[in-house]
Amino acid sequence: MYSKEKATQLKQAFWTAFGQYLKPQLSADGLRTNWVNYKTGIKHLYFKMEADKKSAFIAIEMNHPDADIQQLMFDQFMELKNVLNAQLDEEWDWQLHTIDEYNKTVSRIIKRLPDVSVFKQEDWPALISFFKPRIIALDEFWSVAQYSFELFK
Repeated sequence: MYSKEKATQLKQAFWTAFGQYLKPQLSADGLRTNWVNYKTGIKHLYFKMEADKKSAFIAIEMNHPDADIQQLMFDQFMELKNVLNAQLDEEWDWQLHTIDEYNKTVSRIIKRLPDVSVFKQEDWPALISFFKPRIIALDEFWSVAQYSFELFK
């Protein structure tokens, strides 16, 4: 078991390493991108990557406080589901109005990687191999799809 401080340091070290690994990778639009803290440009819409002691996930997360607007965003992604799946080359789980770790209602399109720990450096290659192609695919999808979400700005 790690102290809270040591756990924070290990997580920070992983995300720093991941960011450095992806730093040379330009976005689909040819721009430098902060892959760890990806900006969609739409309030309450995030591409979120998370890793803890048991698993990891990458998600498109909609956390608008108005559940109806959150549903509209989710519905807009549903309209683009075939495009998204083609870009990701896999199916993700679609969760409308689920509860997050902070007890808030969010909607997510999510892919999980079980049985890995950000606290084990030997798992870092698996985590990087999980996150890298998916965040790049999300960026390529977003390069085209973002215009369908302009009304949420």
